[in-house]
Amino acid sequence: MTARTTFLADGVRSALRELGAAAKRGLGDPALAELVQIRASQLNRCAFCLDLHLGIARKQGVDERQLGLLDAWEEAGDVFDARERAALALTEAVTVLTGGTSRTRSGGGFVPDRVYEEASRHFDAAALAHLLGLIAAINSWNRLMVGRRIPPGSDDW
Repeated sequence: MTARTTFLADGVRSALRELGAAAKRGLGDPALAELVQIRASQLNRCAFCLDLHLGIARKQGVDERQLGLLDAWEEAGDVFDARERAALALTEAVTVLTGGTSRTRSGGGFVPDRVYEEASRHFDAAALAHLLGLIAAINSWNRLMVGRRIPPGSDDW
């Protein structure tokens, strides 16, 4: 597969990098940040971001069992703790936005209250805001990379 285009405006690139970095710092849990970014990238089928974040996660010492079972985290028992499960559920709800019956005439999904409330039990308001920022950032990166067909491992993006 070849990229459709490797052009990305410097302002867009730097803004997204800054958003992701700020969100990770505010979350304060580098391993969880990588799990969230990998899970969103799985859902969005972004090979570039999966390759990148799996490598980062391994360098940070994220458990291989967690990486192997991330796609089935809900069925993985105690491999993920309650805080990680809450973050992963929120990641899925924000990434897919199909959490139930639409609340508007125009259709579209929303993040179910139960998912948000569970996350708010494990994260204070600031950490939750940073988690949501991280989810938004990785979803933006996923869409940019998938939309441009940037292959995994590419240095030109």
